[in-house]
Amino acid sequence: MLTRFASRVYRGVRRALRVISRPVRRDRGLKSVVIQPYRGYGSREHLYLIGRVFRQPRFGMSLAPGTVFREVLDVTRRFARWGLGDVTVRARFGETERRFATDRDGYFHVDMSLDRPPDPSECWHTVELEVTHGDETATAEGLVYIPPPQARLVVISDIDDTVMYTGVANKAKMLWRLFVQDAEARVAFPGVAAFLRGLHDGPGGDEGNPMLYVSRAPWSIYEVLASFFRLKRIPEGPVLFLREWGLSLQRPLPRRARAHKKDLIEGMLERYPDLPFLLIGDSGQHDPEVYSEIVREYSGRVRAVYIRDVHRDDVRAAEIGALATESVAAGCPLILALDSKEMAEHAFESGLLTEEALRGVAEEYEADAAAEDGRSSGQGMSRSA
Repeated sequence: MLTRFASRVYRGVRRALRVISRPVRRDRGLKSVVIQPYRGYGSREHLYLIGRVFRQPRFGMSLAPGTVFREVLDVTRRFARWGLGDVTVRARFGETERRFATDRDGYFHVDMSLDRPPDPSECWHTVELEVTHGDETATAEGLVYIPPPQARLVVISDIDDTVMYTGVANKAKMLWRLFVQDAEARVAFPGVAAFLRGLHDGPGGDEGNPMLYVSRAPWSIYEVLASFFRLKRIPEGPVLFLREWGLSLQRPLPRRARAHKKDLIEGMLERYPDLPFLLIGDSGQHDPEVYSEIVREYSGRVRAVYIRDVHRDDVRAAEIGALATESVAAGCPLILALDSKEMAEHAFESGLLTEEALRGVAEEYEADAAAEDGRSSGQGMSRSA
């Protein structure tokens, strides 16, 4: 019994080490100066991309990858790396080139008007990034999503407790899931991947509608979330975080959010003035209130608001019901849904999904729910054993 427990602890520790050290394991971590770009978004006239420039120690690089000692040293390097402030990042997109300075934490914001429109046959475009610091030059390629001409909708979705289980209400579980679980261990809500794929394709089947995701998580788990999206076949898109928690000696504790979710959504509304929006969130935090404000202040811009009911609480349901009444009066339905199927049914009735996509959501929902029941039964058997 003790041996089994020790084995589980060891596997858990190794998994945590792999997740935390992931950003410094890639080839780009072989140098001391590193550029970390995050997916961006844009239009035919403008593009926007966030990234960060780090300096990190190189000790332990001679050790074989995958060993415990190497993973421990990679974690140490991860915590010891430092955001490089006040350095110049050169960004090049086609014939357009601009320079941007990093802030004191090493973050840079590529906010660039284009000299020439991008190729309309492509959606993902490459931005070349370069930093020279001292005698070292670092390069990286950032990806920017620019909607194709046939796009008809912008989808903004929360991630935490909307796309995947996070458990924001339980802080201990939330921190464990954020910083320890890898992509394979994270669980998506049944049917949500098919629902998002259907919205991305739209009623035309090939619209390529932009998918923008918002999270309360820190930038440090960006790569884990990107892997989770690919694993679950969720349409990839820019992920915008509300705050930087740190995970470095430079900022070991979370700092307060300066950019509110409402500000992010308003920025998207300005970027895509000719497209309507669909907002997806959950009842656990402030999504209903924030989305309702957007509906009131931007009349006619939001097609629908979908709120996943994660509380199942009568008081919270009544609060959201009152917001739904206000939202409907402003011309936008606000749906408090029990699951992804309910959201998909309303989207189909509203002309946002094809019938085939609706069937796909139902089929995936049943398969995901069965798999979740199997995991729960297995865990119960393990605990009883």
